[in-house]
Amino acid sequence: MLSDILVIDFSQHLPGPYATLRLADRGAQIVKVETPRGDPARHSVLQDGTDRYLFQANGRSKKSMVLDLKEASQRSVALDLIRQADVVIESFRPGVTKRLGISYEDALIVNPGIVYCSLTGYGQNGPMHQLGSHDMNFMALSGALAQLKDEEGVPIPPSLTFADMAGGMAASEAILAALIQRGKTGRGAYLDIAIADVVLSLMTTHVTVESGSGEQHGLAKLSRGYVCYGIYRTKDKRYVALGALESKFWDNFCLAVDRKQWLSARMSLQREDNPIFLEMKQLFASRTLAEWTTFSLTIDCCLTPILEVGELHQHPQIQARGLIQEKWGQRYVGTCYLEQNSVLDKATPAPTLGEHTEEWLARLARRPC
Repeated sequence: MLSDILVIDFSQHLPGPYATLRLADRGAQIVKVETPRGDPARHSVLQDGTDRYLFQANGRSKKSMVLDLKEASQRSVALDLIRQADVVIESFRPGVTKRLGISYEDALIVNPGIVYCSLTGYGQNGPMHQLGSHDMNFMALSGALAQLKDEEGVPIPPSLTFADMAGGMAASEAILAALIQRGKTGRGAYLDIAIADVVLSLMTTHVTVESGSGEQHGLAKLSRGYVCYGIYRTKDKRYVALGALESKFWDNFCLAVDRKQWLSARMSLQREDNPIFLEMKQLFASRTLAEWTTFSLTIDCCLTPILEVGELHQHPQIQARGLIQEKWGQRYVGTCYLEQNSVLDKATPAPTLGEHTEEWLARLARRPC
């Protein structure tokens, strides 16, 4: 879909590279410009002597070009790249691209139609715009982290970096919208994407609910509220998620487990003095996760197993969609967009540092300025 789109990627770590991964999966050409030391994601705490997990997971189907932007001659090459590009994405702190000579204003001089995306923690203005932060900080400031608490009300940092991934998704979405605008009007765009803003946008329902009712947890009854919508423990000490909010799904569940007496109790509460809730916990504890998984594939009742990461590739739905594949000695996650073909089918492995520098220098030399 984006095979004629060239993206110059100056971003590092996770949010920006995830954004360009999403564009690469749609066919865009991604030239990742790295310092002589490389993207810090190549050298994460999990690395074991080679380019490892964080970079590999988000670096597929990209080209790597090494430029030292502190050198004037190298900045000139970067501007040559921008001159040929459709999109530029960067994740420096505000003001850094101006010092490096690759700012939006610099890009406009060589390419008036450029779509230029700055993906930062707090955006280009505001009292925090020059401060460093990580995923947990964005989650905290947005109110999202306050939604994830243990039994004592202590916030729990999730192992999934929601803010970084959401920031990358928002950036790729904005870039695609800007490309559509350019296709209609010929005008490029400057995109100021702040990860903190993006995570706050996930709280839209919560903010509105709180302003009207004072409730701090959005649709609170969905969190340990109704018996039809909750997490239940299985016989082998695993867990399943039941989301039978609508009566048709609840009815299907009750009839399939031969519990007609539960039909009218769909919206009763998950309380220890509720006999239906106690009976449901006993029922789920009477079968294993594998048994409930089989049940969930045959009974239309919004029931799913809570899978561990190492089990994902074994689930029949994920297998049927080709979402996880073994490639280059590890498993990778892709998606399906057209004709049920996974983007992994045509993917190439994450590049080594500077693997395509000479190739792109040659390309630039052949192109007229």
